[in-house]
Amino acid sequence: MVMHTVPTPQEIRTFHADNTKMRERDVATKLGISEAQLIAAYVGITATQIISHPDQVMHAATTLGEVMALTRNASCVHEKVGIYENYHTGQHAAMVLTEDIDLRIFPSHWRHAFMVEKETDDGVRRSLQVFDGAGDAVHKIFMRDDANLDQWNEAKRQIALPDQTQTIDVSPRTPTEPAKANDAKLDILRKEWSAMTDTHQFMRLTSKLKMNRLGAYRIAGAPFVRALAPSAVDQMLRAVQSSGIEIMLFVGNRGCIQIHTGPLETLKPMGPWQNVLDQRFNLHLRLDHATEVWAVEKPTQRGPAVSVEAFDADGMLIFQIFGLSKEWRDSRPEWRGIVENLDGLVLEAAQ
Repeated sequence: MVMHTVPTPQEIRTFHADNTKMRERDVATKLGISEAQLIAAYVGITATQIISHPDQVMHAATTLGEVMALTRNASCVHEKVGIYENYHTGQHAAMVLTEDIDLRIFPSHWRHAFMVEKETDDGVRRSLQVFDGAGDAVHKIFMRDDANLDQWNEAKRQIALPDQTQTIDVSPRTPTEPAKANDAKLDILRKEWSAMTDTHQFMRLTSKLKMNRLGAYRIAGAPFVRALAPSAVDQMLRAVQSSGIEIMLFVGNRGCIQIHTGPLETLKPMGPWQNVLDQRFNLHLRLDHATEVWAVEKPTQRGPAVSVEAFDADGMLIFQIFGLSKEWRDSRPEWRGIVENLDGLVLEAAQ
């Protein structure tokens, strides 16, 4: 089915009903619409438009008990089971800080939101779903049972928008910024990189030098970065699993970053996907999307912070992984050993 104009809500629902085995993201792609527009077509049926600001969404989430938090980008899905609490608001950045649910939130990208009640073979599945201006998913929260159904209904009453329309306006998707380097500022980059005392200073440094993360990595060289083979991603995940060490795994998009802290216990590859299927943490990673991978070292007051970071073909950051800091050290020796033994990128000789 090819749509040259935006389909009506009824057309969206009809196509969806005829393709129930397709994932909602795939249905939206097939129709040439965003996932948010697909959900909006069900407003008044199985979806309710709600206030999208994280202050309201997070307040609702704190009343729902144990839930599953999901944050994704085009290459990786990050799912954590836990309770929302310890929310810190902020105009430009907000946070949820608990042992299980650990989020960095960027409110300007929380543009559309819904409470969804979807019939499944296992009963009604309830979720809060937040999307950016282009209608792409930013963050989703799934109830795990009906224990907090009264709180769900109360939250829906409190944050439902007065205008419950089945169409929404979306903006064109902002393309990923390609790698941006500045060779003329390389000496300054290396000097100020060496002087960092916190990893958060890195983005301010690259911005000041008119670079971005990937561009800086491409020119920095040793001892700051080492280019890794794409195969190093799976090699790393398997080494973390077998060693039992704890890591911090960051996955995000423009509107939200979600962090897992702990080990990786169960790996299950399936086609191009490598999956972590642990009791309270799942990860679904497209290994074939990791086209550029870097081992990165940044100085901090507690010692070097060592990370592995993967980017897709457009230069979008897929994930970052750090060793969990212990005993006031930012890089555990076991993690450093894993990273040092990862396969490096073999560069073809110039013809």
